[in-house]
Amino acid sequence: MTAQILDGRNLATGIRQQLKEKIAQHRQKPGLAVILAGNNPASEIYIRSKQKACREVGINAQTFLLPENVTEQELLSLIEQLNLNPEINGILVQLPLPTHLNEKNILENISPQKDVDGFHPYNAGGILQKRPEAFTPCTPKGILRLLDATRCKLSGLNAVVVGRSQIVGMPTAHLLLNHNCTVTITHSHTRDLKALCRTADILVAAVGKAEFITQDCIKPGAIVIDVGINRTEHGLKGDVKFADALAVASYITPVPGGVGPMTIAMLLENTYEAFLKQQHS
Repeated sequence: MTAQILDGRNLATGIRQQLKEKIAQHRQKPGLAVILAGNNPASEIYIRSKQKACREVGINAQTFLLPENVTEQELLSLIEQLNLNPEINGILVQLPLPTHLNEKNILENISPQKDVDGFHPYNAGGILQKRPEAFTPCTPKGILRLLDATRCKLSGLNAVVVGRSQIVGMPTAHLLLNHNCTVTITHSHTRDLKALCRTADILVAAVGKAEFITQDCIKPGAIVIDVGINRTEHGLKGDVKFADALAVASYITPVPGGVGPMTIAMLLENTYEAFLKQQHS
């Protein structure tokens, strides 16, 4: 068996083109505020890629660069101004924040209606209650769109999520549960992880360890979604050993070019959805 590659770049390109066409029909353009505190080189790269994507589809992106020593009150004051600004439809605070800032408090002060990252407790809870107005976090939303692209019926499938972060692992698990999968969430304390992984029709690797998932973890014919982006001396590597997955899975996402482009596409989509909701509120 040779797995089919789930090309996130190609899928994201199509989504971005559709958004560009929709946004072009509006006189007013969606606005996204991106806040970066401190000097994190990786965050700066992510910010630039998001700015470029916004420009391509017609979203007005404003970037606010704050110094490493910015106070929490200064950051909260900026967020409050953006919450009240009708030209700003989405607010994104690039993580991680400098260690002296309370990340939880910062994210909770973003208006849920402008929380296009989907990190506010209201939106996180909205996934559990299947609230259509809640914003879904971008990476989990992108994962579900990749699964849709396989045209496989998800209902009744066994899904194993490796990793329980609030940003990826947990919301992905809840989305899969909402699609009637039987979901197992695994983590660093899970016993016999490989055996559990081998039960998965859908295996989502979001553990942050390069090539952690090897062939003996993968059920033949499984759909494998690799969320990891790990910088190694041999270049970027996913959480899955790609050659191993290619040999036994039915589908595998590449790294790079799989989940990453879909995450940015979903950010653009969430921003456009926020714009529409605020236009009609």
